[in-house]
Amino acid sequence: MDSRSLVPHQPSSFKLPIAHVRNVFRPHDVERKLAKLPNKEHENLRTTYERMLERGPERFQVKPSGVPDMSALYEQLPNFTDALDDVKRHVALSQDSRDGLEVTPMLLLGPPGIGKTHFARKLADLLGTGMNLVPMSSMTAGWLLSGASSQWKGAKPGKVFEALVDGQYANPVLVVDEIDKASADAQYDPLGALYGLLEHDTAQCFIDEFAEIAIDASQVIWIMTANDERCIPEPILNRMNVFEIEAPSPEAARQIARNLYLSIRGEHGWGARFEPEPSDALLDQLSELAPREMRRALMTGFGNARLDSRGEIAAEDLPKPGSSKGRIGFVQ
Repeated sequence: MDSRSLVPHQPSSFKLPIAHVRNVFRPHDVERKLAKLPNKEHENLRTTYERMLERGPERFQVKPSGVPDMSALYEQLPNFTDALDDVKRHVALSQDSRDGLEVTPMLLLGPPGIGKTHFARKLADLLGTGMNLVPMSSMTAGWLLSGASSQWKGAKPGKVFEALVDGQYANPVLVVDEIDKASADAQYDPLGALYGLLEHDTAQCFIDEFAEIAIDASQVIWIMTANDERCIPEPILNRMNVFEIEAPSPEAARQIARNLYLSIRGEHGWGARFEPEPSDALLDQLSELAPREMRRALMTGFGNARLDSRGEIAAEDLPKPGSSKGRIGFVQ
């Protein structure tokens, strides 16, 4: 690991970030593999090696210089308090040392639509290293994470390789979404690569099956989401901190709806045409929706109000009850 420290551009919520430079692969390994390639074969592999050498092995390893103010996240994600507490503990451990930010892999367990993927995006924004999403529900072979052998037609590197080699950071956030939906057959285990990737020591020398080059994936910040833990192998569960995310309480749901209203209004130029705060009647109706559905409902409401030349969304501007399948029960 290089001892140089830099301060790259980061989101404003990320206070005084420190970025050391870490090597995620050894150029000598790449040069050796490239020299052994036949002249007129494996063009994709040759291009991959050349790209690695052109980009070089150095990536930013970013962490806060202190514990950032996370109050806004606690407010925006009221049902993720335990998971946010865990992140804060890890940040506190690394803040006054040269150690990188090391976060124990976490599994967010809960019903669909309660904001698990949204939490992952917000965490990536906080840490400033970007997010890579791997949707396991569409995954039919193990190579999506670990790459496919270059001997196969159409083979390419996996998501871990791409995040580290093509990205800017040695510690990106990788979100394995709906890990319980991974479909395996007798030949391929979609979760097979995770046995090594979720262990710090073995992840330091992760081998992508396409490139066959050792990659240091030990600094990756892993977030898994699932609806049902019974479909996840016990050895993988044991490698993660599991957080059961409940549906927000009615009051918390109102707060989430208000935050979304303010966020959407602030992100768009047309937002200035609307009232700074949503009405209580609007919040009451939005609070009955899953967080995933709230944004879509609000966009419909903004549009309907604008069509009627109004600056306030009325409850009747939202999609009719029953038109969405996103409703969920609430915690009493």
